[in-house]
Amino acid sequence: MESLDAEGWARLFDACHESAYHLEMRDQYAVAEEQADIEKWRADEWGPAQDAASKAGWLDLMRATSARGVRLRRVRIVSEPVTEYIRFEHEGTPQNIAAGEDVRWLPRPRASGLALPGNDCWIFDSTTALFNHFTGDGGWVGNEMSTDPEVAALCTKAFDSAWKLGIPHNAYTLDS
Repeated sequence: MESLDAEGWARLFDACHESAYHLEMRDQYAVAEEQADIEKWRADEWGPAQDAASKAGWLDLMRATSARGVRLRRVRIVSEPVTEYIRFEHEGTPQNIAAGEDVRWLPRPRASGLALPGNDCWIFDSTTALFNHFTGDGGWVGNEMSTDPEVAALCTKAFDSAWKLGIPHNAYTLDS
């Protein structure tokens, strides 16, 4: 297992020609880099400008990737009522959309009939799956890449199925 740094992520997106899709299935992430941001958000000291500044490197990468014509999509499968973390994530999603990502939300009961991979993943050009591994409480563990055609096809099909059932960000309310 490896842990990609900013340069590793940039290489993946730079090598992408058509699509980069992200399937997220956790209700809680406890990534160390976000903890200070979440504390400010809880204290009502957080807004779009702070969110954009905090993830500026990521947003720049998304803008550059989108500008090359790569389709960026993300679907988040969530339990309802949503967790505090999902509320934080939902509030920051407009910055991702402005940078070129298309984001949908899929309430977990609507996903019951889907065959999903065991971990969150990115799918690049439907040929490469990058799995994101977390501890049970949401801490970051690392990445695992697969170029196995069967794995990539499974992840692509899972993403496409979830995407079709997902609700566009602007239509999804946290009180749904």
